Amino acid sequence: MEAEITGHQVPGDDQRPHRKGASVADIRRYGQPPGLKDRRNEEHWAGRLYMRDLSPYFAWIALRLGFSPNQLTYLMMLSGIVAGVVVSLPASGTAALWTALGGAVLIQVYLLLDCVDGEVARYLRRTSVAGVFLDRIGHYLSEVSLLIGLGFAAQGGWRNGGWAELGLVAALGAALIKAETDNVVVARAKSGLPADPTGGDRALRPRSTGIALARQAASMLRFHRIIGAVELSLLILAAAALDAVLGTETPAAVRVLMVAVAAVAVLQTLLHLVSILASRRLK
Repeated sequence: MEAEITGHQVPGDDQRPHRKGASVADIRRYGQPPGLKDRRNEEHWAGRLYMRDLSPYFAWIALRLGFSPNQLTYLMMLSGIVAGVVVSLPASGTAALWTALGGAVLIQVYLLLDCVDGEVARYLRRTSVAGVFLDRIGHYLSEVSLLIGLGFAAQGGWRNGGWAELGLVAALGAALIKAETDNVVVARAKSGLPADPTGGDRALRPRSTGIALARQAASMLRFHRIIGAVELSLLILAAAALDAVLGTETPAAVRVLMVAVAAVAVLQTLLHLVSILASRRLK
């Protein structure tokens, strides 16, 4: 990561104030470049809907307090991991509802920090390969932690059993899906090709008409979203609330969710792999 530039002004083709003199408007201007919210494959729907409106205020605080972009990314990782731990806490009834709520709030903090670290990096012009790497690892850890936490919540405590193992299967699937995506770039780089294939969106489409239609249908239904950290945390909260209302002895709704999530994770792992191999991304 580049060394921080000090002084009242940051030299260059703009005259952005020093980090402690930045306003929220400055952060929106320099930390949220045009088109940021339109990155459909990279920008989360919650970011477009509300978090990018809130994040500049927290980026302003982070700049004033002297946080570096990577420090914010480490905090993002921590909040995601702790969210999974909180969800996994042995609890039932109303207590389980509170652990689910705690996990959902921590995932919102995770999403906020995911926005803030990039805005601070862009404002300070301290974007780096290490920062991108840490950001990707943070997403891996957060989703895996939350899925493992869901498995223990379905199990009803910190003990071995089929539900905990199902959570591990779902976590493995979520990690493999991300690995499949990332390894497209790795495979292309090792073959001396540019990271992004030529042809834009056309390169992402499977060459087989049948597979292309199946991919489009799956994309429209958006089943894959339930293994994403933000969506999953809200579904866990809803399931815990339903269990609290029903007053069941076992976390029935949480277990139904666990089965659905594991099934989607396994199916999506296979479909995503087939979709990549059938597309032009590896050409």
